Amino acid sequence: MSQLQNNNSYEYVIVGGGMVAGYAVKGIRQEDTDGSILLVSKDADVPYERPALSKKLWLDDEFTEEDIRVGAEDYPNVSFKFNTTVNKIDRENKSIQLGDDSVVYYNKLLLATGGEPITIDGADDNHVIVFRDWSDYRKLRQFSGNNRHVILIGGGYIGSEIAAALAQNDTQVTMVYLENTLGENQFPEEITAEYEGTFKKNGVELISGKKAESYQRDGEQLVVILDNGSQIKGDTIVIGLGVSPRIELAKASGLKLDGDGVEVDEYLQTSDSAIWSAGDIAYYPDKILGYQRIEHVDHARNSGEQVGRNMAGAHEAYTHTPYFYSNIFNISWQAIGTMDPTLPQIFDKRENGTIVYFLKDDQLVGVLVWNVNVDLDDVRNLLANPPADNDQLLGSIKEKA
Repeated sequence: MSQLQNNNSYEYVIVGGGMVAGYAVKGIRQEDTDGSILLVSKDADVPYERPALSKKLWLDDEFTEEDIRVGAEDYPNVSFKFNTTVNKIDRENKSIQLGDDSVVYYNKLLLATGGEPITIDGADDNHVIVFRDWSDYRKLRQFSGNNRHVILIGGGYIGSEIAAALAQNDTQVTMVYLENTLGENQFPEEITAEYEGTFKKNGVELISGKKAESYQRDGEQLVVILDNGSQIKGDTIVIGLGVSPRIELAKASGLKLDGDGVEVDEYLQTSDSAIWSAGDIAYYPDKILGYQRIEHVDHARNSGEQVGRNMAGAHEAYTHTPYFYSNIFNISWQAIGTMDPTLPQIFDKRENGTIVYFLKDDQLVGVLVWNVNVDLDDVRNLLANPPADNDQLLGSIKEKA
């Protein structure tokens, strides 16, 4: 790992230290083996596989923290600035100003700033974890087990995965979420019944249809105050309410935005030819689904590696259509495209699970694969080339042996 260069000038500067950044270094090095790289990160750690923090590290004793590093530090001529923010981008002079007011010059810049976790009101407390990074995982490991009580706020991806992980590691778990049924904003009604029931069967206490307004400390315990005035007491609070994209830097520098994303072309290049963007904040043209902004690991890995290659001169369109996935207790699901339970659906019942086709204006726009083993490229091909008659969707995706 090299030290910062004396002239503070780099061929490639990456703002962000998550998975996109790690895979971007890998992509750069596929095309340019020694051009100087600086990675500026708010994190205290090198890039790592974030999904393991709520999945595999809890459930596989042979999988350790050493196994989650992406490996950006293994490449030559890569420098790091940890625990560091970027105040602004000076596009005219191709430089960035860091939190300590020092200036770094770039030839090519990648914005991979990811998302800012959403939180609720309450004073800073060591036992209140807004779950996002490696240090949060380490802390929660210390505060879980031995039948301690963790209150989990949020019923989306991160909240559900951590609740399941804790419940399988000798921890009392209470989940609080705004939805009337767990997963109702993601899954069709008949699937949410199975989903919510699985948590109950595994001993998770569910408090649905309630919003956690704030929290406070009461001696040895923490108290969560709900929107109806009721209270829940526990040893630790984990807030898993999702993230909002960090686009303030891009916005302040005058880059073209679309909604809550940084608009990029098929090469992941922004409106400034010297600046690229990928991962959570990028609003990009998917070859099957049209313009999308996607917050998920498969997109982070693939767009990260491709943007790195393109920064180093590959000039290849990003053609991967990402998928979403999660593993909760004995449930495994994957999805591509739009998963909106308010849309019309066709259910394709299989021996051990279900494939759900989501339709909009009578056109196939999304596929949910629930406890069925399929080749996801078959799902992509179906979305790209749906049958003229939607009745033909039934049985159209073959199961893998």
